[in-house]
Amino acid sequence: MAVEGTSVALPQFLNKIQLIKQGAEARVYRGSFLGKPTIVKERFPKLYRHPLLDEKLTHRRTVQEVRSILRCRKAGISAPVVYFVDYTSHCIFLEDIVGSITVRDHIASTQLSSAQKSPVERLDQLAQKMGQILAKMHDEDVVHGDLTTSNMLLKAGAESGETELVLIDFGLSYISALPEDKGVDMYVLEKAFLSTHPNTEALFEKLLKAYAASSKKSHAVIKKLDEVRLRGRKRSMVG
Repeated sequence: MAVEGTSVALPQFLNKIQLIKQGAEARVYRGSFLGKPTIVKERFPKLYRHPLLDEKLTHRRTVQEVRSILRCRKAGISAPVVYFVDYTSHCIFLEDIVGSITVRDHIASTQLSSAQKSPVERLDQLAQKMGQILAKMHDEDVVHGDLTTSNMLLKAGAESGETELVLIDFGLSYISALPEDKGVDMYVLEKAFLSTHPNTEALFEKLLKAYAASSKKSHAVIKKLDEVRLRGRKRSMVG
């Protein structure tokens, strides 16, 4: 649902729910909307930009985020339900994925837990699932823009009982068919993955292997990823 009119009641509503995060681009709230647990993402004005330019850029970013989420969901990729969009105040009302854990926390706890009989095997399965889902997302020409293990959630499936991987935070996402854009997306994930989870190079390679096997367009993307990696290494040597 999307609304273009003036939202008089929205500021009062936001004041009554919990502010859980404020970044450079948006404020994120947690509350209830239409009786459902909800995350509200509010993009606020950037005072350093000209008001007309700021309005145009913020509107475009909001549209891109909603479009990416809807495209993923249509393709069967788990992402939050979009309940409501107010393009006047640049607010997106999203499903709060209750009972979930970030992939970041899951990997960290699995590595630390001595009670797990086969932590490596369990993480291998997770890496394979991540690769398959990201391949599906890129085949839909959705570039996430901020792939990290904090922006992926694990939740027990309501029907199958299988663990469900949910992609979140599409704030920097956009639609692109270019292999280079998708290669950069994977490079961002690789850098974030290895810096957050040391000594997991082999795990990330399993993710890439699953990605390559699952994507119809993987060859060109992996080629671009290798080029971006090479450029990154050259910059590190110069620096």
